[in-house]
Amino acid sequence: MIIHRMLAEAVAALLHDVFGRGRVLDLALAGLFKSQPRWGKRDRAFVAASAYEIVRWRRALGFLADHDDIRALCAAQWTLSGVDLPGWWRHPGASAAEIRGREADLPGQPRAIRESVPDWLDAHACEQLGQAWDAEIHALNQRAPVVLRVNSGRATRDSVMEWLLAHEIEASIVGGLPHAIALPVGKILPKSLLADGRIEIQDAGSQLIAPALAPQPGDHVIDACAGGGGKSLHLAALMENTGWIDALDIAPGKLRNLGQRARRAGVTIIRTHVIGPDIVAKNQGRADRLLLDVPCSGLGTLRRQPDLKWRLTPERLRQVIRTQRAVLGGYPAMLKPGGRLVYATCSILPEENDGAIQKLADDPSWRMISRSTISPVATGFDGFFFAAFERVR
Repeated sequence: MIIHRMLAEAVAALLHDVFGRGRVLDLALAGLFKSQPRWGKRDRAFVAASAYEIVRWRRALGFLADHDDIRALCAAQWTLSGVDLPGWWRHPGASAAEIRGREADLPGQPRAIRESVPDWLDAHACEQLGQAWDAEIHALNQRAPVVLRVNSGRATRDSVMEWLLAHEIEASIVGGLPHAIALPVGKILPKSLLADGRIEIQDAGSQLIAPALAPQPGDHVIDACAGGGGKSLHLAALMENTGWIDALDIAPGKLRNLGQRARRAGVTIIRTHVIGPDIVAKNQGRADRLLLDVPCSGLGTLRRQPDLKWRLTPERLRQVIRTQRAVLGGYPAMLKPGGRLVYATCSILPEENDGAIQKLADDPSWRMISRSTISPVATGFDGFFFAAFERVR
């Protein structure tokens, strides 16, 4: 494979934005591709694959290159990919031959290097998870397939499988989930198909959350931390588009995106609301079902967002934990007596999960119905946690 200089330099510039400025990788990539409309499919694939793998394996590549300079990291990744480095790619650190020679020494390095995580995060997660952290971070460093949720209001899973195959896209059924299908690792769904409304991109682990709420047609559901609305849309499908879903969030842009996705999916029962200081008072005791998919560290999603581990800091982690406690301290008041609440995160850290719900679990006004930790090692899904409670009458 020949590396085109323009593409190689674009990768390096992108990594400067991600590592140096803390930009979100997928947003930086989207902006880059928008600025380069003449790039072909192969060009974009090279840039995206290079960026994601270098971000994912930053410290391991730094060990192989014997340098943490971005150009050295690129050299190590491309060498491992079987590419002969061109003479014009100047970088400090090891030569291609030296990079290949150091591979045998990588397994003997500390976990934070071989699994490419910051030292503080490795130590903290090990303290939280013990020996399980070793296997979990290894699983979270594997590339994840695109998982789709079939919109049951528009299509069946079998018909969607046939529809995708007609577009030369093979997919496989995800066991244990009635509406989940997965594409082969590395396969990307064309935007034209996503715009059709028959499918949504939603990880298999995430597809376990809405059913835990057991929503019924005609219910009034509040999705109190809706974000882009993937779970709101799943709830609407489970409710057969009957009843009401109030989707709340602090970000108007995310709610606008949810409105667009709802129209695409043919969903008419979702109402969006920007969270204000009186949101709990306005909705006190109104909901039959309440979903608290709270802000979290996001560590369970590292397969898809490897840049997150470089943006997360100890203070940011403390901040999201404070937010989780604040949400649990006030938002449950929006639920009717006899209603069901689900607390959920996309984290595998116990302090964000069982640690957060302990106060609710000890309160006689609440009865825990179920709890589940979705382990990337055990399931192959992203990492999630959820616990369901009934508000005692």
